[in-house]
Amino acid sequence: MAVRKNNIGLVLAGLLLSILMASMDNTIVATAMGDIVGKLGGLDKFVWVTSAYMVAEMAGMPIFGKLSDMYGRKKFFVFGILVFMLGSALCGTATSIVELTMYRAVQGIGAGALVPIAFTIMFDVVAPEARGKLGGLFGAVFGLSSVFGPLLGAYITQYAAWEWVFYINLPLGLIAFVFIAFFYKESHQHQSQQIDWLGAATLIGAVVCLIFALELGGKAYAWDSAQILGLFAGFAALTLLFLYAESKAKEPIISFAMFRTRVYWSSNVMAMFSGAAFITASVYIPIFIQGVLGGKATNSGLVLLPMMLGSVVTASMGGVLMTKVRYRSIMIPTLALLVVGLGLLTTLDENSSLWTIRIFMVLIGLGVGGSFSVLSNAAMNAFEPRQRGAASSTLNFLRSLGMTMGITIFGIVQGQVFTQKMSEALGGGAAGSGAAAGGIPQGVDLTDPHALLSPELRQAIPPQVLEAITHALSSSIVQLFAWAIIPAALALIAAFFMGKDKMVVGEEQGEYTAGH
Repeated sequence: MAVRKNNIGLVLAGLLLSILMASMDNTIVATAMGDIVGKLGGLDKFVWVTSAYMVAEMAGMPIFGKLSDMYGRKKFFVFGILVFMLGSALCGTATSIVELTMYRAVQGIGAGALVPIAFTIMFDVVAPEARGKLGGLFGAVFGLSSVFGPLLGAYITQYAAWEWVFYINLPLGLIAFVFIAFFYKESHQHQSQQIDWLGAATLIGAVVCLIFALELGGKAYAWDSAQILGLFAGFAALTLLFLYAESKAKEPIISFAMFRTRVYWSSNVMAMFSGAAFITASVYIPIFIQGVLGGKATNSGLVLLPMMLGSVVTASMGGVLMTKVRYRSIMIPTLALLVVGLGLLTTLDENSSLWTIRIFMVLIGLGVGGSFSVLSNAAMNAFEPRQRGAASSTLNFLRSLGMTMGITIFGIVQGQVFTQKMSEALGGGAAGSGAAAGGIPQGVDLTDPHALLSPELRQAIPPQVLEAITHALSSSIVQLFAWAIIPAALALIAAFFMGKDKMVVGEEQGEYTAGH
C-alpha cells in the first residue's frame, strides 16, 4: 500500500501535538494553581486537582495500550483526543474546586490513551530506518513539555486568565483530531481477545490508593493516620491481587513474559528511576532560585531552558544513533551525565550564581534526554506489532510512577530537613513562634518553603533572620539533590544490563499506513 509523504507528515504532527498536550498539562496547571484557588477557593482540596488527573492517566496507560493492541490504535487514540478536549472544555467552566477535580479526571482518562499510543503509532507508521530520527523528535517533545509547561502556565495566568490554561488545549486538540481522524489509515487486521477485567480493576484500584496516599499524606492527613495507612494497605492488597490476576490471565494488561526480555525490563527500570531523578531537579531548582537566591519567578522558570535544550540535543542524537550503535552505548554516557549533574547540584549554596546553575542544568538535560527517545524505541523494538501498545504503555506508566514517587518521597525528605534547619536557625523553638519573635509577620508559616518565594514577604523579614532561613532552605534542597543521585545511579546501573541490542533496520514493513 503506497504512502504519501505529506500524509505521514500530517499524522506525525497530530501525534506530536497530542503528546505535547497530555504530558504538559500537569505542569502547566500546577503553575496556575495559586490563581485558580484564589478564584475558586477550596485551598484544603486543591491537591485533588492534580491527583485526579494523575490517577486517571496512570491507570489508563497500560489499559489503553493493551486495548490498542487488541482492537486497533486509531479508535482509542481518537477517543483519547476527544475525551481530553471534553475534559479541558469542562475544566474551563468549573465554578468550584470539586467540579474542577471531576473534570480533571475526565482529562486524565484521555491523556492515558494519548501518550503511549502516540509512540506506538509512530513506531508502526514510519519505515524502520526512520524510527530512530523520529523517536528522537518524539522524545524531545516529551521532554520539552515538562519544562515548557511551567513557563506557559505562568505566562497565561499573568497575562490572560486561568481558564485559558485549559482552553488552549481545544485548538491544539482539534488540529490533532483532524490529522489523525482523516489521514491515519490502519491496515493491520486485529484479532479480538479476552479482556483482562480483573487485572484492569485491580490495577486501577492500586494506582488510586497509591497516588492518593502519596498526595494526601503529610498534607490533609498525617502519615501515620488511619486514612493514609489504610490507603497503603489497600495498595499492597490490590497489587498482590493484580499480580495474581496477571499470572492467570490469557491476555494480561501487563504481561510478565515481556519482562523476560533483557532490553525491555532494563528500559523500564531506567525510565522509572531516571524519571524520579529528573523531576526532582525540574521542580526544586526554581524553588532554589526564588527562595534562596531571591530571584524572580521569570528567572526561576527561564533557568529550566538550558535543561530543555540539553534534553533536546541528546534526545535527537539518541534517535539518530540508535540504528548505528547499541542502546546501552547511548544510555550509559547520558545517564552518567545525569549522575554528574545531580552531584554538581549538591555543591550549590546561597552564593551560587545563575550561570553556574545553568551549566549544571545543561548537564541534567543532556543526561535525561536520551531516555526520552531511546527507551521507548528499545522497548517496542523487542516485540511484534500486536504487543507494541502494551510495551509502550507499560514503560510510560512506570516512568510516570517513578516521577510521582520521586517528587513525593524526596519532597518529604526536603520538608523534614528544612523544618529541622528552621528550628535550629530560629533558636530551637517552633518555627512559627521563632518567626514571630524575630519580627516575621503573623500568620506566616515559614516551614513552607513556598512562603519564601514572595518578594513582598522577603522584604518584610529582618535581614539576619532571612539569611538564616535561606540557609536552611538551601541546605534542605541540596540534601534533596544528594538523595536524587540514588535513582539516577540505579538507572545508570540498569543501562549496563541492556545487552548488545540495537535498532535493527531491515526489510520489515509497518503494519499501518498514513494514507492510501
